[in-house]
Amino acid sequence: MPLTDLDGSIVAPRLPHGLDTPEVVVDLDRVDANIARMQALLDNRGVALRPHAKTHKSPFFARRQLAAGAVGMTVAVLGEAEVLADGGAEDVFVAYPVWAVGEKARRLRALAGRVQLSVGVDSVEGAAQLGRALAGAADRPEVLIEVDSGEGRTGTSPDRVAEVARAVADARLPLAGVFTHGGHAYRGPERVSGAARDEQSTLAAALAALDAADFEVRVVSAGSTPTAVDASAQPITEERPGTYVFGDRQQVNLRGSDPATVALAVAATVVSTAVPGGCVLDAGAKALAKDKPGWLDGHGVIPALPGATITSVYDHHAVVSLPDDLPPPAVGDVVAVVPNHVCPVVNLTDELVVTRDGAAVQRVPVAARGRTS
Repeated sequence: MPLTDLDGSIVAPRLPHGLDTPEVVVDLDRVDANIARMQALLDNRGVALRPHAKTHKSPFFARRQLAAGAVGMTVAVLGEAEVLADGGAEDVFVAYPVWAVGEKARRLRALAGRVQLSVGVDSVEGAAQLGRALAGAADRPEVLIEVDSGEGRTGTSPDRVAEVARAVADARLPLAGVFTHGGHAYRGPERVSGAARDEQSTLAAALAALDAADFEVRVVSAGSTPTAVDASAQPITEERPGTYVFGDRQQVNLRGSDPATVALAVAATVVSTAVPGGCVLDAGAKALAKDKPGWLDGHGVIPALPGATITSVYDHHAVVSLPDDLPPPAVGDVVAVVPNHVCPVVNLTDELVVTRDGAAVQRVPVAARGRTS
């Protein structure tokens, strides 16, 4: 049975007047509150915060995170790192097993000369290729080895981490640490605590294996908004949450975001009420994306329409089913939709309408939009 028990507590950002919907609106006061909250939680545990920029894809928000105390930024791809470097970031970790050939190798070498760069590997082959790509380079990034803590995506196993570490050494690259991503927390609210423990135990096992092979590391990095606080204890030295900066419906139900400070919503206009018992919005899959975990009903939540379900999305239509006791909205009404997963939503738009107290104050470009390599 899908769990939507916290949907009713979500408070959408106030929408400014005069929007040309669909538009993505961000409440800057809530962003700052989210940044401060996560920074304080991790500071109190003595764990460094290195936020993942894949959520906002923008130097504008990265600068706010760094000013609040973040030690650096995390990215998924070189393109995001390049955009952050252009925006003034000085310390960037590419938390991805980069296969450095051709143009990627050239870009990697250039980035290493611009910022304090670290990159991920999870295989002997990846480490060897990284060494070949950086042969003769004056500036060489540090390497972190990814270990799989249960998501089953990328990452080596703890019993093979020393093998990868030897390959890093053979490639004449500095080994800085190990990292993991407890992405299996997203499989449901009941999985969050276990995923946090998995991050801790997997990283501890990796450290033991490295110690037995006489490798020393200083960075032990975990990353996931829902697990960040629970996992931030020994042996972890660093956390890499990303979605916390805006929050979304999924994070609220995973207890990774405060329902009162969800900072992003998609403004959508009711364009039709021809659907019996419902209405249609102008924000379809190209505004809301299609992410829908099996434990949530619908493609987002509309706080102004309690009990409504976005039953389907097409390219430019969102079909909404309304409860029998809810008066239907009128054609032309504008509502705020809190998306299930904010990261792909941001990557679908050119700019974000930034507000304070419900009034638009500026438009911030999604500078790394479409930078997927």
